[in-house]
Amino acid sequence: MLGLPDDIRACLFDLDGVLTQTAKVHQAAWKRTFDEFLQGRDPSAAEFSQDDYNQYVDGKPREDGVRDFLASRGITLPEGTDGDPADAATVRGVATRKNELLLRELDEHGVQVYEGSMRYLRAVKEAGLATAVVTASANGEQVVAAGGFADLIDARVDGVVAKRDGLRGKPAPDSFLAGARALGVPPAQAVVFEDALSGVAAGRAGEFGFVVGVDRVGQADGLRERGADVVVQDLDELL
Repeated sequence: MLGLPDDIRACLFDLDGVLTQTAKVHQAAWKRTFDEFLQGRDPSAAEFSQDDYNQYVDGKPREDGVRDFLASRGITLPEGTDGDPADAATVRGVATRKNELLLRELDEHGVQVYEGSMRYLRAVKEAGLATAVVTASANGEQVVAAGGFADLIDARVDGVVAKRDGLRGKPAPDSFLAGARALGVPPAQAVVFEDALSGVAAGRAGEFGFVVGVDRVGQADGLRERGADVVVQDLDELL
C-alpha cells in the first residue's frame, strides 16, 4: 500500500520540500542573500533565479551552496571562519547571512507541512517501517519540532550531525548512508525521498533500494535523469 518494493524496511526523508514547505523559505533567503551580494559587487549582475537554486544550492550544505553558486558566476571567496559576521565577504559570512534571514522568516511565519506527505509518513509508521529525516539544514531539529511530527521520526541526520561526523554533502551519499546506519538497515532495504536534484543523485550513488523524486517545481525530467525510480508531486500519490 506504500508504493514501494516489498523488501523495504526503512524510509529516509529529506525535509525541506518533501515533508515541510520550508524549501520556499530557504529559496527566498538564498535569493535575498545572493541578490544583495551580487548587486553590491556589480549593479548590472543577473539576479539569483529558480534555475540557480535548483542547480547549485538546493539540498546542499550551506557553504557548498555558496561556493557552487558563486563559482557559476566566476566568483571565488576566501573561506573565512565560523565567527565571520553576516556582512563579511567570505564563504562563511555569506552562509551566516542566509541563515539569519531563514531563521527570521521561520520565527515570523512558522513551519508549514505538506499534508499529503504527513499522511504518507503516518502510513509508513503504521506499516512498521523505520523512519529518518536526512537534511543538509543545520536547523533540522527545530524544523521537525515546529512541524509537529517529531514522534513519527526515529532518527535525524542534519547539518549539525554532518559537520560533527565529517559527512560530505549531497550529491555524495554520506548523509543518507548515515541515516540507514542509524536505523540499522542496509541501503538496499531503504528508500530515499528527495525533491532536490543533488539529493536524488545521492540516493542513487548510495545504491539504495528505491529512490522517490518529489517534483515541487516542475523538474520531473531532471529528477528521473539523476536516478529517481518514480516521480510524484506529493507522497500520498504513492498510497
